[in-house]
Amino acid sequence: MCGIAGCYQQADGQKLVDSMTKRIAHRGPDSAGSWSHEDDRVAAHLGFRRLSIIDLSAAADQPFHKDGLTIIYNGELYNYRTLRAELVIRGVQFTTQSDTEVVLEAWRRWGADALPRFRGMFAFALFDERSGELVLARDPFGIKPLYYMPRGAGAVFASELKALVAAVGPELRIQPGALVASMLYYWVPEQRCAIDGVHKLPGGSWALFRPDGTRTLQYYWRIADVAARAAAGEPADLSEVIEDSVTAHLVADVPISSFLSGGLDSSIITVLAHNAVADIDAYTIAFRAEDQRLEAMPDDAAYARKVAARYGVRLHEIEISPDIVNLLPRMVDVLDEPIGDPAAINTLLMCEAARERGVKVILSGMGADELFGGYRKHLACMMASRYSRLPGAVRSGARRVVDRIPVTIGDRGLRYPRWAKRFMTFADLPEEARFRRSYTLYDPADLAALVGPELEGEVTDVIEQHRAIYDDNELDDEVNRMCLADTRLFMAGLNLAYTDRASMAASVEVRVPFVDLIVAEAAFSVPGKDKIRGRKQKAALKDAAEGWLPAEIVHRPKASFGAPLRAWVRNDLREIVGDVLVGGELAQAGMLRTHALQRLIADDQAGRQDNAKQIWQLLSMELWYRNARSMGVAA
Repeated sequence: MCGIAGCYQQADGQKLVDSMTKRIAHRGPDSAGSWSHEDDRVAAHLGFRRLSIIDLSAAADQPFHKDGLTIIYNGELYNYRTLRAELVIRGVQFTTQSDTEVVLEAWRRWGADALPRFRGMFAFALFDERSGELVLARDPFGIKPLYYMPRGAGAVFASELKALVAAVGPELRIQPGALVASMLYYWVPEQRCAIDGVHKLPGGSWALFRPDGTRTLQYYWRIADVAARAAAGEPADLSEVIEDSVTAHLVADVPISSFLSGGLDSSIITVLAHNAVADIDAYTIAFRAEDQRLEAMPDDAAYARKVAARYGVRLHEIEISPDIVNLLPRMVDVLDEPIGDPAAINTLLMCEAARERGVKVILSGMGADELFGGYRKHLACMMASRYSRLPGAVRSGARRVVDRIPVTIGDRGLRYPRWAKRFMTFADLPEEARFRRSYTLYDPADLAALVGPELEGEVTDVIEQHRAIYDDNELDDEVNRMCLADTRLFMAGLNLAYTDRASMAASVEVRVPFVDLIVAEAAFSVPGKDKIRGRKQKAALKDAAEGWLPAEIVHRPKASFGAPLRAWVRNDLREIVGDVLVGGELAQAGMLRTHALQRLIADDQAGRQDNAKQIWQLLSMELWYRNARSMGVAA
């Protein structure tokens, strides 16, 4: 796990690379390196920061050059030993024990046909001296990031957006449509970038840059195709597939730990890893009691203790009670783009605590909810489908009652009224709109009323993009259509993005065994009716888990990997919300309407509406905007 940066066909390439690798030094504190090639037709400059996980020797440092090919590679190839053995049979002689060299030699042997063979998470750049061509490639799900910006006849690229901003900030402009998308989703989707002209290399794709200035982008893997193929076949044996994936994700030359919330997904990963290697630590978080009351949060740490005690796993508990006023600006810088999910703070603080104990690799249960229908929104949308068939008078009466219910009383949050109000925002909508509204922050009219007049058209574009992504499938059941959309939008744009940035800010690698080629195909082989049975979610995964975990863990109520957001907004941040937002640069620039901001804040503080997520996202976006402008990025 590392940080990569590079330039192609840039006169100032080495200077740019030095600036970028310095900005992402946190991704690789173990070593650094750069490499250049210039002749009369092509110039390439590659930079690297290393976090040593596999083959800890200096021989595996990067940029890695061999027989005319040079690679910088961020990630882990879990099947590299199998591929290495196949290449050895074909006559390849290896000089290291690294997976980096396997990627390079696989490309030399098979070219782009090597990419579907790779099981892992990766983003890499590979330069061929003979052809003068540069290849950029990214893993199927986009677990590892890769930003690139066409510049002149070539390009500049890096693992993080902040590296590009540090290198060429004054050339850049903020992309207003991406900010509108961030407001809707509370993150910037993979299909957009907060900086105009900068692109995220799509997961499952590779780009080729040629000396003559031409470039092509091709896909080697699409989750929609995988889902359609899997749905047409027989359901897979989930127990076998998940055990295989966890075992595969344990390949490393350093110790491995895990996140353990005490929920189903993290417990599966922790216990299967413990069964495979025995000696494993786990990390969990706890919150202040007063914060839990206002958030109406379950005590996850109690379940984590039960799992750890039952299986003999060493558990480290970290209480989250940060100085949120000072931590929020830091998180905005860490996250690269406006991401309004406070769960990133949990990840950062846990990874920092683990790193202090010498941990470099942590397993996570991320991805199971998206693939197996585990989020509350999935069940809520299925319930809404039935609710919409009730008589109109019944639905109108229910709406009037729910509108009058407060979401807080004193210092205690009311979970069910909060859920009921949320449910009423999408219960009568058609499928795609219902799903979109079940997890986004605004309906189209409210979002259009919040943004400035010049951005109203962007709202329509963002909504249409969601509809196009949701409808791009050949699946015949609603549950799996939601799971597919979540995999392409929610998991890729939010969960994988914040996990990478927050963990790498602490110089820690997070691995996600559920986000795996084989697991994904198995997940979409399971019909939706076996993912949600009545009100039981992730039913097929729970069936498999009964062979690994006690019933009280398998069937415990769903708890999100969240944070006491409402307590932070109502208490810690209360005094600054108005100043930062109502008097902020976005409002002054006309991108947000002042009166709409004032109403949104007042409704939340009075307990009439639960707008904590919206306020947190807007605070994050305002601070990101100020940070970008201070780096010379134009509005």
